[in-house]
Amino acid sequence: MGAINGKEFINRINQLNNEVWLDGEKVEGLISNHPAFKGIIQEKAALYDLQLDPNYKSSMTFISPESGDPIGLSYMQPKSKEDLLIRRKMFEQWAKQTSGMMGRSPDYLNTVLMAFASSASFLDGKENCFPQNLITFYKTAREKDLSFTHTFISPQVNRSQVYIENSKEPIAAKIVEVTNEGIVIKGARLLATQGGLTDEVLVFSVGKFLFNEEEAFAFSIPSNTKGLKFICRDTFIGGTSQFDHPLSSRFEEMDTIVVFDHVLVPWDRVFYFNNSEVAEEFVNQSSFHALAKQQVLTRQIVKTEFILGVAQLLTETINVNEYQHIQEKVSEIITGLETMKALLEKAENNASIDEHGVMRPDITPLNVASLIFPKMYPRFTEIVQIIGASGVITIPTEKAFHSSIKLDLEQYLQGATKSAEDRVKIFRLAWDLTMSSFGTRETQYERYFFGDPIRIASDLYKNFPKEQYVNHVSEFLHLKNSL
Repeated sequence: MGAINGKEFINRINQLNNEVWLDGEKVEGLISNHPAFKGIIQEKAALYDLQLDPNYKSSMTFISPESGDPIGLSYMQPKSKEDLLIRRKMFEQWAKQTSGMMGRSPDYLNTVLMAFASSASFLDGKENCFPQNLITFYKTAREKDLSFTHTFISPQVNRSQVYIENSKEPIAAKIVEVTNEGIVIKGARLLATQGGLTDEVLVFSVGKFLFNEEEAFAFSIPSNTKGLKFICRDTFIGGTSQFDHPLSSRFEEMDTIVVFDHVLVPWDRVFYFNNSEVAEEFVNQSSFHALAKQQVLTRQIVKTEFILGVAQLLTETINVNEYQHIQEKVSEIITGLETMKALLEKAENNASIDEHGVMRPDITPLNVASLIFPKMYPRFTEIVQIIGASGVITIPTEKAFHSSIKLDLEQYLQGATKSAEDRVKIFRLAWDLTMSSFGTRETQYERYFFGDPIRIASDLYKNFPKEQYVNHVSEFLHLKNSL
């Protein structure tokens, strides 16, 4: 089958008839026509169309080693530094199509699954582990160009350092039965972005499960599996007008709670279960972080380029670009952008082959980027707000420009270099990017993309090779050996 186009993607999602709940009501009919999901589904379809566009096909796909069909490049296992660069160019192409706004474009989870499968031999010989299932499923997903949502975290009932759930009915998703057919899951998982809008749900346990081993599992199941439902948060789409809501009308991804009501996961879809040691170690020992963060950093760079373009366009529109404090603020974005680019290039230049034969980018620069971007992004949005000032508030609608007050708007809302209508378009984009419900969700999303920033900093501290620097200072001071 190989790589699919947009029409095939939409038809497949419609035919699944996934159980999706929004605002207390079950979504009925074709989900691609629903106003809360239509925009993001169309944008994803455009990505699938792009990979088969004759102008881009050679840089978006590669030939399957099994079927000979062209398949999505994000499924390719990198074996060389050149492969990493080829993959990055593909990430850039899709990210530019969405201006970096689609955090869960298909290449992210395709890469995640590929990375896990590439490290499947880690599971060899370990209790309740099925590495061949993971490899076989990866190949199936690759050949069918399956799309994924995923969920790694449990509900936030009690976030103390030691918490043992003892409720009568499971809250966090856990194994409640092991049968001849597979494992049975009951409970919930959080924050499946685009939940119900994909072919599959990829479920991995991350962290320590010393007292809750029944929560330690990994599998993938179709989104329409019996007993599986997706409960949506409120929609952040402001409206269908791309003039009024240039981003939310197109890129509102929707986040969901995934509820498992005695969901049977067949044995051939189980990668591991009831093994807390593997659940704790596999994600970190696999190439997941290195390969997934390469995709994420590439997208974030494209997103930062977009923000820089918005900020500069604002300054030119109202002619404030000669003020030094404005130049200083825009330079902050430029500095962040160039820092991210340098970290990505260093990670790729210092890549090495791992024990599984996969070329991994150097994880240290990627971890640094994962730590600094959540701090930079809120500042970037603040800079856009400051540059826009009251102009980000004075933003009439598209309809107003087609009413009897049009002449008033054209007179009083014109910019130094733009007509009133174009000026309002630009400022509405700045508002949707930084101040609308969509924009503030984007800020929170980037702030916690890889989890708690404090934990990320702690992991960087613990894993960074500090000894060589300590030794140099100790030698400089001629320190004696420690007691």
